[in-house]
Amino acid sequence: MTFVITTPLYYVNDKPHLGSVYTTIICDSIARYKRLAGEDVMFITGVDEHGLKIQRTANEKGIEPKSHCDAISEVFNNNWKDWNISFDKFIRTSSKNHELIVNEFYKRVKASDDIYMGVQKGWYCVGCEEFKDNPENSSTYKCPIHQKNLEWKNEENLFFRLSKYQKEIEKIINEPSFIEPIERKNEIINFVSRGLKDFSISRTNVTWGIPVPGYDNHTFYVWFDALLGYVSAISSDATEHSLKNSINKGWPADVHLIGKDILRFHAVYWPAMLISAKMKVPKKVFGHGFLTREGQKMGKSLGNVLDPDLLLTKYGNDPVRWYLIKDISLGNDGDFQDKRFVDIINNDLANTIGNLLNRTSSMSRKWFDNKVPNNEKTLIENKLENFAKIAVENYIYNFDNYKLDLAANEVLSLAINTNLYLNDNQPWLLIKEKDNLPLVKEIIYNVLESTRIIGLLLLPLLPELSTKINEQLGSIYKEEFPWKKQLIWGLLVSNTSLPKPTPIINKLEYDQHL
Repeated sequence: MTFVITTPLYYVNDKPHLGSVYTTIICDSIARYKRLAGEDVMFITGVDEHGLKIQRTANEKGIEPKSHCDAISEVFNNNWKDWNISFDKFIRTSSKNHELIVNEFYKRVKASDDIYMGVQKGWYCVGCEEFKDNPENSSTYKCPIHQKNLEWKNEENLFFRLSKYQKEIEKIINEPSFIEPIERKNEIINFVSRGLKDFSISRTNVTWGIPVPGYDNHTFYVWFDALLGYVSAISSDATEHSLKNSINKGWPADVHLIGKDILRFHAVYWPAMLISAKMKVPKKVFGHGFLTREGQKMGKSLGNVLDPDLLLTKYGNDPVRWYLIKDISLGNDGDFQDKRFVDIINNDLANTIGNLLNRTSSMSRKWFDNKVPNNEKTLIENKLENFAKIAVENYIYNFDNYKLDLAANEVLSLAINTNLYLNDNQPWLLIKEKDNLPLVKEIIYNVLESTRIIGLLLLPLLPELSTKINEQLGSIYKEEFPWKKQLIWGLLVSNTSLPKPTPIINKLEYDQHL
């Protein structure tokens, strides 16, 4: 079985923003964890390229929509490589292979008698690519998300019979693990309880889209098209691009990780479409919260947009990853605070983990001929070993349940306890008495071993920092052996040469002009 995880397919109106980076980093950490746990993983990301917004953006630039999409898609692809994202598939919805999947899917849905011609009237948000039926919008004529004027639309569209699947959707959304967190689940239950309405799946005023077979002036609505990118990505490297190949190679997805603003499309419309096409629904839809900055929504008008490229250039990959993963509970809204970011990185990574490795490695090199000491096992109870076992168990439980912030805090907790163990035992005083040598060896070995486990636990979270830690211990992650078995206490080999310690991460300086 293949574990399939997806980011949203990002809209190519502009380059990746911090919210896109956040989602992708979370998916990357989960994908890395699943691979380390021995699972076959398919991590899908990509771009959603069609629709009125893209058509207008390209027109404003005086270029063809495809040229705009080619440029921005390349930016996304390269950006994820810069962020060390371990994606397996990068899908573009403008690809011919994707169009083949969309057309085949449409035929299935049509064969289920779920497509009909109707008239769509209402206020439309070009940014959301969605009709707005909230009464508040009727008076303000603005989208509550984008705060831009809505446009009145009155056109002939093809419709999907969403209302037909009311009972099926009610059953699916009430399944314990389908929608997380519980707040998102309750939102969808409330939405569905008001009664599902059929939605339009075509547009007549958009030329930049996939043509609907049999209707010359219709293109598929961007959301009908884009959701199928998850399916077309699975068979993107197959000789024959078909729904059957995608199903055989991994569908349904195990988890769609998305922002809460597009939850309705993924948790209601998408499952109904799949049922109509006689396909399985995804196993989980996880809607995370929004990111703010210093308590305010980020926006160009406020001048507080945080450029992720600037963060990456100034601070590097792992510091940003650590802050976004550890300081934001997945599912809740998160606030990026510049000073807090610097303080957390310095306290957690530089002072707690980095300093622990540096000073213990230095002591071992000084006292034991540049090597890991023998573990003499003089203590009746090894408290540090117990701490490590508990941390590993909690870490695995939290990662399995998508509580990445708690998993990260288990790593930090183990590092804090390891520092306390070192300070409480004071080997720098014990070493002055020759009779204490076996005890000092055990203390130093225990601290180095705990640090090795910390490094391995960081592998899905901070892959670059993890590698640095284990290199300085002369102990690397061995891909040929199960990762979880390498988390067992006592695997650090005595008499292993220790390289000269160097800082694994430099302290950050607060920049109020970031």
